[in-house]
Amino acid sequence: MNNLTSISSFLLLEFSDMRELQILYFFVFLALYLTALIGNLLIITVVAVDSHLHTPMYYFLLDLATLDIGSISVMVPKAMAMSLKNDRSISYAGCVAQVFFYIFFVASGYSVLTIMAHDRYVAICHPLHYERIMHKGACLQMVATGLIASLIYAILHTVGTFGNTFCSNIVNQFFCEIPQLIKLSCSGLSIMEIGVLILSFSIGFGCFIFILRSYVNIFVAVHRIPSSQGQKKAFSTCIPHLTVVTMLVAGGVLAYARSTADSSNLDTVLAVIYIIIPPMSNPFIYSVRNKEVKTALRNLLHVALSY
Repeated sequence: MNNLTSISSFLLLEFSDMRELQILYFFVFLALYLTALIGNLLIITVVAVDSHLHTPMYYFLLDLATLDIGSISVMVPKAMAMSLKNDRSISYAGCVAQVFFYIFFVASGYSVLTIMAHDRYVAICHPLHYERIMHKGACLQMVATGLIASLIYAILHTVGTFGNTFCSNIVNQFFCEIPQLIKLSCSGLSIMEIGVLILSFSIGFGCFIFILRSYVNIFVAVHRIPSSQGQKKAFSTCIPHLTVVTMLVAGGVLAYARSTADSSNLDTVLAVIYIIIPPMSNPFIYSVRNKEVKTALRNLLHVALSY
C-alpha cells in the first residue's frame, strides 16, 4: 500500500451496494436508535421527576442512561446518514471525534457501573452506614473522578490511534473502529498505543475484579438474610446491574478479541450488537425487574394521559 501522509477522509464499509437495502437499513437503524433514545430518556425523566427515586442508586442509573444516549448517538446517526445519502465517506476530524467520544462515553459508563457495584455492596453489606458512606458529596465526587479519568483515557487512546501514519483510508467497518484503524497503520501499533492498551486492560480488569469482589461479598451477605422475601428484594437490585456489566464486558471482548482476525460480515453484525444492544436494552433491564421504576413509569404515564 502506498504511504498516505495526508488523509482528509476515510471510506467506511457499506452495508449494501443495493439502494433498496440501504433504505431498509436506514429504517432499521432509525427504529433501534429511537428505541434506545426513548427508553433512556424515560429513565432520566422518571428519576428526575419522582422524588422516591432521589437516591444514590437511581442517581447512578440516571448517569448511565445519559452516557448510553451519548454512546449510541456517536455511531448510529452517521450510519443512518451513510445509508440514506449513499455516501460512505467520513472526514478525518469526524473519524477522530467518533473514536474520542465513543471511548469517553463507554469508559465513563464502565466507571459508573463500577461505582454502582460499590453502592450495592454498601447498601446490602453495611446498611447502617449507607447514608454516611454514600452521601451526596461522595456520589458526586466518585462520578466526577470517573468522568475525568475517562476523559484522559479517551484523549490518550485517540492520540495513540491517530498518531500513526495510515497507508490506506478504507476502513473495514461502518464506523471508525480502533482495531480496524490500527490495521491501516503503516507501522502497526505504536509504542504509545501499546502502552494505552496495556493501561486499558489493567484498569478494565481491575474494575472487573472490584465488581466481582463486591458481588461475592453481596451474595454471602444475602444468604445470611433469614427471610426469603428479603433475599429476593436484595437480588432484585443486583441482577439488572450484573446483566448490564456482563453485556458491556462481552462487548469489549467482541471488539478487541477478534481484532487480529480477517474482516468479515460477522464483524459488522457483532459491531452492531455491542454498539446498539447494550444502550437499547439497559432501560428495559432496569425497569422490568425494578418495582420502583415500574411504579414511577406508571405514574408518569398516568400524569401524561391526564392532560
